[in-house]
Order: sequence, then C-alpha cells, then structure tokens
Amino acid sequence: MADAPILGGTKKAKLDDAAFGAPFNEPLVHESVRAELNARRQGTHATKTRGKVRGGGAKPWRQKGTGRARAGSSRSPIWTGGGTTFGPSPRHYTFKVNRKERRAALRSALSVHASRGSIALFDPAKFDTPSTKQASALLAESGLRMPVLLILTDAQEQAALSFRNLTRVGVLPVSMVGVADLIGAASVVCSQEALDALTARAKGEKTDERRPDADDANQGAGPDVPRSTPSAEVEA
Repeated sequence: MADAPILGGTKKAKLDDAAFGAPFNEPLVHESVRAELNARRQGTHATKTRGKVRGGGAKPWRQKGTGRARAGSSRSPIWTGGGTTFGPSPRHYTFKVNRKERRAALRSALSVHASRGSIALFDPAKFDTPSTKQASALLAESGLRMPVLLILTDAQEQAALSFRNLTRVGVLPVSMVGVADLIGAASVVCSQEALDALTARAKGEKTDERRPDADDANQGAGPDVPRSTPSAEVEA
C-alpha cells in the first residue's frame, strides 16, 4: 500500500490501493483530458459569409461590355471586404466520456502521483487566518516539484486564500478536480478531507461533494474556494 507524507511533520498517511494502485491507462487518460479541455472552450468564434456582410446588394457593373470579369456582388469572398468562405461558426466541442471511463482515468492519474511520490497531505487547520508567507514556507520545506495543485474542500477557505497567490500553485476544490488538473501538476497537495472525497469519487462511492463532468470542467470554484490552476504541464 502506497503512502503520502504529511507536510510539517514526519507522519505518513496510507493511500487506498483501489484508487492509488491502478495501472496507468494512457489512451483513457488522453480521452478524458481531451474531453475536459474541450469542455472549457467557449466555441463563440464566428465569421460572416457573403450573405451576412452589409452591402453588396447591387451588381457592381453590367454583365457584358466592360472588359472586366463578371461580378454580381462586391461582397464576394474574393473581394476585399467580402465574406468568408468556410469560416468558423459557433459550436460546442464537448463529447461524452462514460462514467466508468472517467473514474478509471481518475484512478490512473492518482496512481501516477502515488507511484512517483509526488502527492502529499497537510493540515489546513494551521491556517486559521490567511498567510501566504506560511504557505510559501510549507511548500519550500516540502521540496515538492512545481507546479503544485492544492486540493481542498469548500469549508477550508482560509487555507485556499493562503496558497492562491503563490506562483505556479493552483488551488481547486475537490469537487472540481479533473484528470487534466492532476496530469498538469507535477505535485499534488491536499487535505485529509479532500483526499477522502477524491478517493471515494475514484472508487465510485457517493460523497457529499459534487462530481464534475466534462461539460462543467471549467466552471468556477464557487465563493468559498477560488479556482486557479498551474500553467505548466508535465508528462504522465
């Protein structure tokens, strides 16, 4: 059974083999990450065709006798200021990933961090008031690789406020953590309550936390825990 160190001490926490001991399934993880990233796209891109561009209703010149090429509208796609041919139109990029596949991909992502030793726990109760200095010192002592993903519950707001301004540190509520967030982080730090909720979700057990789907992978974290994600990515 794998374990994870508890920052600020010498104790270690046991990790559930059902959630943190799964083999890595690269095609399944790739599909889940692609679904989550696609769901974050707005899809509001649009261009105007020749029928939507203003003007061009009158024929520029008569059909014959001018020596020039025939033209029926000054808004033709080959004219400057004309419409766009085969341009993008508003659409959604989401596609469905089955529930069992999402859970299996989540177990694969968690197992990667467990096998690398890049997952750790900490006690959010020590952050009774927001303190970025204390949070920075805790991560510096841990020696964890950056970027770091911090996973908390909605009730642990003070700890979230302490970590959210640190460079290359992302803060997410456990209900909004996806496979892309885990794969994109070199290290994962979470509270015991968040770890229990994440383990239950990976095993398919019911929890009080709302489970994210690919369609809402980019929704905000709510008023309690601010959402931020590390920008750099590492290979799985």
